[in-house]
Amino acid sequence: MNIRLHYKISPVIMTNTGDPRPTVAQLQDIAENMEIKSAYHVLKWAIDTYGSDVGFASSFGAEDVVIIDLMNKIDSKKTKVFTLDTGRLNQETYDIIDIIRKKYDIPIEIYFPERDDVEEMVRTRGLNLMYESVDNRKLCCDVRKVRPLARALANLDAWITGLRRDQTSTRQTIKKVEIDVLHRNIVKINPLADWTPDMVWNYIKANNVPYNKLHDLGFPSIGCEPCTRSIKPGEDQRSGRWWWESSAHKECGLHWKTQKG
Repeated sequence: MNIRLHYKISPVIMTNTGDPRPTVAQLQDIAENMEIKSAYHVLKWAIDTYGSDVGFASSFGAEDVVIIDLMNKIDSKKTKVFTLDTGRLNQETYDIIDIIRKKYDIPIEIYFPERDDVEEMVRTRGLNLMYESVDNRKLCCDVRKVRPLARALANLDAWITGLRRDQTSTRQTIKKVEIDVLHRNIVKINPLADWTPDMVWNYIKANNVPYNKLHDLGFPSIGCEPCTRSIKPGEDQRSGRWWWESSAHKECGLHWKTQKG
């Protein structure tokens, strides 16, 4: 299957006034229209509409490198990518960040957790606090990921993610275009919402996109090194994340609340 055949450039959806920046009310109709559009079309609409005010939050997993490749095809000069360095990532993740940066010749903005927050958390609860309770793990995610994301989104009007509906039960209802009630009601774009794992990997292979080598070692989902492990054949693709917790907690806090679109 050649995924590239799916991408046909379509005109930007305009508001009635001709302004490409839609209102919240207009986004509902746009969101419904985008549900039948390709990932390329959704990304092109986002980039054409929001320009430098839209950014892609990338953890450099398989879905994310697909999105970066698509964004580069749409407009390499408008490919705005940022990532959250928690301080506990795998070396393979750092490797792919540099590979992607060099291949596409794009800057990648790195957001780190606040030093005082990390020092206070580790001093009071220890380095491996995440294993002791769900509350501790959520605190670690909050300090290392959620708060840095809030800083990254503070000056954006829209952000792009690599979320797919079949990743977890908590993501089954996501739309390709949503209002993010967690972050000032900015627009949240999930262009790969209806993709399957096969579609992701077919695109990577067909377009020779570099990817995190942890995927070859049985890691379908990649997060922090202490909180991610490889999975066995037949296991849920998110089962390697926080494997000591129940499936009800398989989110880090970046996408906890339900968005409306």
